Amino acid sequence: MRCVTIHAPGDIRVGEMPDPVPGPGESLVQITSVGLCGSDLHWFTEGAIGDAVLTKPLVLGHEIAGIAVTGPLAGRSVGLDPAQPCHDCRECRTGLEHLCTRMSFAGHGRTDGGLRELMAWPDRQIHELPDGYDPSCGTLLEPLGVAVHSADLAHLRHGWKVAVVGCGPIGLMLIELAAMAGCDVLAVEPLSHRRAAARRAGASVAVAPEEVTPKSVLDGGYDVAFEVSGADDGLERAGVLVRPGARIVLVGIPDEDSTTFQASLLRRKGLTLACARRMTESAYARAIDLGSRTAVDLPWLVSQRYPLADAAKAFEAAAGRGGLKVVIDVAAS
Repeated sequence: MRCVTIHAPGDIRVGEMPDPVPGPGESLVQITSVGLCGSDLHWFTEGAIGDAVLTKPLVLGHEIAGIAVTGPLAGRSVGLDPAQPCHDCRECRTGLEHLCTRMSFAGHGRTDGGLRELMAWPDRQIHELPDGYDPSCGTLLEPLGVAVHSADLAHLRHGWKVAVVGCGPIGLMLIELAAMAGCDVLAVEPLSHRRAAARRAGASVAVAPEEVTPKSVLDGGYDVAFEVSGADDGLERAGVLVRPGARIVLVGIPDEDSTTFQASLLRRKGLTLACARRMTESAYARAIDLGSRTAVDLPWLVSQRYPLADAAKAFEAAAGRGGLKVVIDVAAS
């Protein structure tokens, strides 16, 4: 079968690998589409993400939609939860499967991801999608699950003032979720086309990062902030925006595994930092429900689509940040 592997930073290759053979409790899935995530771009530009370093050619991609070939959902459109927790460690046994210390994750470390024509995946992590559901939208359900989990960590309440720092696809989904809850949303984003997208998603105000300063009129009034940019100064900007006693949810992944901020700003406000680690199993199920009944608008977020043969161009386009979500149509000729 055809696949896409990364061999070194910027080195994306289309090649062949053996067809997978499902094991006990697994199904074979024909992959239709895979979305490119910010974490995929860390692999692409740095050959690493956090303290995980590329040690062998790796099939990337964890935003995955397909059609089940075998198993209980054979013939059905499905979305794949990319996480494979062990279901046996302390974290799994206490309902924190997303924090499993023995986690395997598609397109990370030694576990190949979705940029290939076929995957064998655990039945428990395969979820049925509605008939006729656009596969490119199916790829957006995993990042929507991350947004849902992040909103949970924020203890989001109806009518709050919410700041979203960084308006890539997950930031835009957080804006949609907050707007659904009747929140007044401020978006902070350096790229003008993404500020426009933030307003479309429901933000009442969208500003460039340099407009957020300790002396700005935006200072200190927000009940919660989501840092989704991964930029080194994103956390400090979030700290400027929120009121004393508020919470900041860290969603973005910084370059070089490091973030800096003015400690006195966060300390004097008595802020709480909550770190979003992927998503819970229940968050993915809720994301599927929200997406399938169009409670959250997803199709407009897909700005560019490429066939598998043009995967290198897809990664370059995503890294250039000229659009919103880039999707690779694996099943396209």
